[in-house]
Amino acid sequence: MKIRVDIDCSPQEARAFFGLPDLQPLQEAAMAELRDKFAKAAGDFDAETMIGQWMQGGGQALETMQKMFWPGAAGAKGGGGKGT
Repeated sequence: MKIRVDIDCSPQEARAFFGLPDLQPLQEAAMAELRDKFAKAAGDFDAETMIGQWMQGGGQALETMQKMFWPGAAGAKGGGGKGT
């Protein structure tokens, strides 16, 4: 035997029926705070300062990073995987 029950109601009506709290005001407040934080962070963004921090060692830092990545890239190329 199968019993099928179709209930046609909105999420708000279902929450009220089951006695669950309405969290929409809390969610709206949290989203507003996040929006404000993102807007402030975007306003404080300075690409020149960020790149300067990345490149504190000048070209030497870039060379060091390349030396770290080359062995991994060479190993991936030579691979030894099933497809080669």
